[in-house]
Amino acid sequence: MDSFNPFVAAETSRVHMASLRIVGLAAANGKSISAYEILGSALDPASQVSKKVLTVKQLLTPLSGDEIKVVRCLGLNYSDHAAEAKMAAPKFPVLFYKPTTSLIGPLAPVTIPRVAQPPKENLSDYEVEFTIVIGKPARDVSEADALDYVLAYTGANDISFRKHQLAVSQWGFSKSFDNTNPLGPCLVAASSIPDPQKVPLKCTINGAVMQDGSTADQIFNVRQTIAFLSQGTTLQPGSIILTGTPKGVGFVKSPPLYLKDGDKMSVWVGGGIGTLVNDVVEEGAKAKL
Repeated sequence: MDSFNPFVAAETSRVHMASLRIVGLAAANGKSISAYEILGSALDPASQVSKKVLTVKQLLTPLSGDEIKVVRCLGLNYSDHAAEAKMAAPKFPVLFYKPTTSLIGPLAPVTIPRVAQPPKENLSDYEVEFTIVIGKPARDVSEADALDYVLAYTGANDISFRKHQLAVSQWGFSKSFDNTNPLGPCLVAASSIPDPQKVPLKCTINGAVMQDGSTADQIFNVRQTIAFLSQGTTLQPGSIILTGTPKGVGFVKSPPLYLKDGDKMSVWVGGGIGTLVNDVVEEGAKAKL
């Protein structure tokens, strides 16, 4: 199996697992999606494909809240993004954490909370990210062996609120609000992406491409990231690592571009991961008729 997708099946209204690739855009366009059910979970090496065909009713996050152990994130990890933000490239990985309550799946709305409104003042922003999923306990791992501990890769959109972020030195608060971090649309097995430094990624807002980069521009590559973060610390199976974003973010533009109620976002990650589509809503905003 080269990919994993949890989903709600139309036949049962229950959660199942299947091997689907590049399904995010198909789901966003309302196309019918069917697949053979996987018996097991993404973290279970004994999982097997059955002969039972199910229809996708709703795509879910690639890992459930119970499966995700820790959400680690790297900031300022692309040389072109550091340059556009007029910030010095870090000498060590810049690490922050998110709660799992920030994560949402494909097609779920990103909610701008009241504390980050109005958007024009708080500068709500998008960040397409290549994301690592750890598959077995990793502690004091060498760069040479680092990829052996990767189960799969997926995509993410690290929605950020720049007013809160830039007001302090710690970024956790500004990047941890509920329902603000799309994840997915699927897990692609590490074996299907043998070189994680050759993965393209894009972010599109309301049909216009804002970010168009490559993991080749990462300051700390995937091997270096895993080796650094595992020093004296066990990275548990199911831990995910967002690895930063390329240039093109909104707050550095002139005038700044910010996310607001009604905006439509899509982030695309290559290697078969696909497109993660999410709309933006503002908490407390009245529904538009």
